[in-house]
Amino acid sequence: MIKSTVDPACTGLFSDLFLDYIQQKDALAPFYQEYPELNRFKKTLEKKTFSEAKRKVLVNTLQEQYKDFGESPVTQNIEKLADSRTFTVTTGHQLNLMTGPSFFIYKIVSTLRLAEKLQEAFPDYQFVPVYWMASEDHDFEEINHFHFDGKKYTWDTDQEGPVGEFEIDDTLKSLLKQWDFVPAFFTEAYTQSKYLKDAVRKYVHHLFAERGLVIIDANQPVLKKQFLPIIKDDLFFQQANKLVNESNQSLEAAGYKTQIFPREINFFYMEPGRRERLVRQDGEFRTHDGKNKWTETEMEAFLEAHPEKFSPNVVMRPLYQEVILPNLAYLGGPAEVAYWFQLKKVFDHYKVSFPFLLPRNFAVIIPGYVQRKINKLSLKPKDLFKSIDRLRIAYVKKHASEDLSLESEKEQLNQLFGTLEKRASRLDPTLEGAVKAALTRSDKILDQVAVKFRKAEERKQKDAIRQINEVKSYLFPNGTLQERKVNFLEFYLREPKIIEQLLGKFDPLDFNFIILQENGSEGSTQEKVQIG
Repeated sequence: MIKSTVDPACTGLFSDLFLDYIQQKDALAPFYQEYPELNRFKKTLEKKTFSEAKRKVLVNTLQEQYKDFGESPVTQNIEKLADSRTFTVTTGHQLNLMTGPSFFIYKIVSTLRLAEKLQEAFPDYQFVPVYWMASEDHDFEEINHFHFDGKKYTWDTDQEGPVGEFEIDDTLKSLLKQWDFVPAFFTEAYTQSKYLKDAVRKYVHHLFAERGLVIIDANQPVLKKQFLPIIKDDLFFQQANKLVNESNQSLEAAGYKTQIFPREINFFYMEPGRRERLVRQDGEFRTHDGKNKWTETEMEAFLEAHPEKFSPNVVMRPLYQEVILPNLAYLGGPAEVAYWFQLKKVFDHYKVSFPFLLPRNFAVIIPGYVQRKINKLSLKPKDLFKSIDRLRIAYVKKHASEDLSLESEKEQLNQLFGTLEKRASRLDPTLEGAVKAALTRSDKILDQVAVKFRKAEERKQKDAIRQINEVKSYLFPNGTLQERKVNFLEFYLREPKIIEQLLGKFDPLDFNFIILQENGSEGSTQEKVQIG
């Protein structure tokens, strides 16, 4: 692949908050701990600690989760976690059907690359890449589909509750028989698993085991027990709600939009088939649907006996992650990175280390036949992010046989009306307004003529306009960025070594947008071009 990069600010895809973060604007400095530059990791490594007891629990839990997988670089990395000089770098994501959008793969590749870069820079330490499965999430509609070759494929089931516990039912097994384009390892992962969480672990393990990616399902009683003091504090004292709201006010005062909003209690009650928000009313704790209730005394006893029944929401999940992992850095999408800024006060309150925050790498992959159209249209990398209208108008004006803007005619018109205005002033000053109004009308008429000229030129250049639309449709299917729509299989089936190629091109400490031109396509042979 041939790689070029574009400054994120030139793409129009990112919020001001995100752009200001990667540009290290002072306004955001109070909302995170350290900016993710390689030379800043050393200071954090020297003072970061994680208890031996927690390491033992983590290692035992992961070994139990991997007991049926055999030896691999993953098992070696799990063993390394017992060492006090080993730290994790983590990404998290939902249990999307067949990986969902391709950016899920980009997240993991970015995380693997960060672990490699840190290992090279700090050989006295060890770094383990981790994928945190969002097995407790209950929004099934977000994950029950994927897009491949322009079509949407969906798994419908009436199961409810945490999606990790969804059973692989006959409906999905039947669909897998119909989807003959799906590689065997995906089919096996689903058909040979009872639960969705097991299937996801299997296919992700197949793709990344040789790189040592550790997959964790944190929905475990022994791990929740470590989080118990914070669960209890949130239920009874509700500090996170106040602290996040304070941060939200500060961010909004600085001109930024906030991503998440806390609740008085930031936990769900969870059991098979259910994940219900907890509320506190009239001195009692209840589930939002009213099916469960506890007095304060009953809740204290229930917490001690069943910490696994309590599931963190988006406010508490990052905190839970950092409590149970010796984590150094978290990699996520722009919205994820943004909402972590809202949580810094919560981390400080509970005296939990705040990790380095890194945006995952963003990428678009261009096959040869699309790149040939891009070359023919003479589009630069940053042009690819412009709207179709801007590209079409700019192309037509540049390649028109006539001046479509009618600028010279407008200049002549201005000169003519300038003369008329002087004559009107001499005859009757009140006529000047009428002359100016006539100029405005005439100017609008010329604009209308210019549009007709441009449309006529577009008809002459219809092949180029069609190609512009085809390029944009491929890179932004249905107006959505490729990586957020297209499934990873579209690239994997063309090039089974795509992950190795991505590993060779991604750099998690370079926050520019990546454009990858597939081998065999025409264009520059330059390895990397900085644009914008």
